[in-house]
Amino acid sequence: MRRCLIVLYNITPTWRLFLPAIPPPHTHTVNYPAFCCAQESGGHRSFLRGVPHAKRECGWKSLWNTRMVRVRGDVMAFSGTIVVLLLLLVQYIPSATCGKPYEYINLPKAHLPMYFKRFPALEKQCAEDETCPYRTVIASQSYQNRKEGCWGYEEGCTERNRYANHSCPGSHIGYVKSKQAQLDTFYSQADFGFVRDQMRETRIMCEPQFPHDSSLECSKYLRFCRGRNLMLNFTDLVRRTEPLRYKMDVLGPGQIGGHCRLHGERLRDELQHISPLQSWGPELRFFERLERPPIETGVCDVVIERPAFIMKIDAAINMYHHFCDFLNLYASLHVNLSHAGGFDTDTQVLVWESFTYASPFADTFKVFSKHPIADLKTYAGKVVCFKNVVLPLLPRMIFGLYYNTPIIYGCENSGLFHAFSEHVLHRLKVRMTTRPDERLRITFLSRQTRYRRVLNEDELMARIAKNPNYGVQRVSYGHDLPFVEQLRITRNTDIFIGMHGAGLTHLLFLPKWATLFELYHCEDPNCYRDLARLRGVHYLTWERDHLVYPEGEGKHPERDERHAKFTNYAFDVGEFERLVTKAAAYVQGHAEFQKFLTTNANRAVKSKDEL
Repeated sequence: MRRCLIVLYNITPTWRLFLPAIPPPHTHTVNYPAFCCAQESGGHRSFLRGVPHAKRECGWKSLWNTRMVRVRGDVMAFSGTIVVLLLLLVQYIPSATCGKPYEYINLPKAHLPMYFKRFPALEKQCAEDETCPYRTVIASQSYQNRKEGCWGYEEGCTERNRYANHSCPGSHIGYVKSKQAQLDTFYSQADFGFVRDQMRETRIMCEPQFPHDSSLECSKYLRFCRGRNLMLNFTDLVRRTEPLRYKMDVLGPGQIGGHCRLHGERLRDELQHISPLQSWGPELRFFERLERPPIETGVCDVVIERPAFIMKIDAAINMYHHFCDFLNLYASLHVNLSHAGGFDTDTQVLVWESFTYASPFADTFKVFSKHPIADLKTYAGKVVCFKNVVLPLLPRMIFGLYYNTPIIYGCENSGLFHAFSEHVLHRLKVRMTTRPDERLRITFLSRQTRYRRVLNEDELMARIAKNPNYGVQRVSYGHDLPFVEQLRITRNTDIFIGMHGAGLTHLLFLPKWATLFELYHCEDPNCYRDLARLRGVHYLTWERDHLVYPEGEGKHPERDERHAKFTNYAFDVGEFERLVTKAAAYVQGHAEFQKFLTTNANRAVKSKDEL
């Protein structure tokens, strides 16, 4: 038997627990082996956020045979054994008692104030622990200046303290009634306000009745769900001969469920977005209450011990579409951020298709999991039980993030998109490099495809290369150039130029002062302009149509109709040079670029105090 320290983090201030003999900060040492390691625990790594806040509708009255009494406003009292209380509300440090301490955090320095504010007991421990790698950062003045920072979805998080604040320089007239409404709309549509709304909308769909019981809760339209001790029956898949991708019949009646009190009508009310990539409705419509707990009764052929993400991905070979998957997975980490290990990579990812996962962008999954990616073939013919499972936000949700975001006019710079970019770059160890001079770094993305090639590319490059203020490079982001190396090039680019295409998704990882110059949008003007708005990057495109020269009319290869994306183009050299000059003026006038130039000489030995 091992002795373990249990720490209850992040108890919402408006709720109080009456825990006998446990003084603040609600710590208790118990002889209970299941808590000793995150890897061993089947507890609440991915389910509970502590005591639910008052705005959240939950069916907690009979939760796990623990009687709940509402007394005088916001006070909640529980009666029952201390073990039940700990099982219900424990928020523990995942790796501090085993493995390398604190490695599960691994966040950019600028994200640490928000993270530790959410887990103050961990911050206190780290500040006092000489082995904590974040101790110096916590003690720094720049950290202390941002100590009240919050992501933006937490209760009580003020606009002033948010991770980043978007702006709406464009007019609100004709869209909403006021400038504030414009700001609020963008925040809910495309920023951490979207995360906030998913959390507020989450409801219990299958209610646990006792410790280690199953559970399921979901947000509106089943766009995000998480569960505990759930069973998925894949035995029928061994008889499926067709490839499984974008299928809505992977599971059938009774092939997904748990031992919990099912709120069937509530679940059915959310089955309005039945489409492969819009919700988890195609799978959860078959959810049933099991007569016995699946794991304890031994019905599982496989038990997934570590927290798992089941992902229905869009298109793994296309950067634009695949990063919609990754962005929504990152947002889901925040929706699910109930414990200090919420960003840990000791997780299992199951891709909801039978194809073996392969992608030129596969390194990005290392940001979220250090284990191999599983697919439906991995578990075909087996009954699989998940101790903790998250069904993340999906890539093509109606009014979703990134792909179907209905961005209100005039707004830009989503903190969520910026945080995603910084998180990915940090985890993949992509850094801003020092520069030997102050020339602008211009990267021209050359297409090696059948369509949308630039016919006079050499001439365009030669013209701007003559400018002594530019450092010009031409790159091809093909399979022969590792994706992380592509990110290093992009991260150190001031002006990124390319034809309309998925490669422009690299704009997500440009510096905040950069310009994306979409050479020609091929009659799809909103796609990368809107993505640039979300990321907060300046956008520029061709302005004079009479100075662009298509090779031919362009026809869709599968439909006999004109289509501007299916031909190649040449461009007026003088006009091209003028637009590059325009982009350069924006970059050189940006305050962040000026700050970068000022500190560039000392970047290699930059103070660790800087966030």
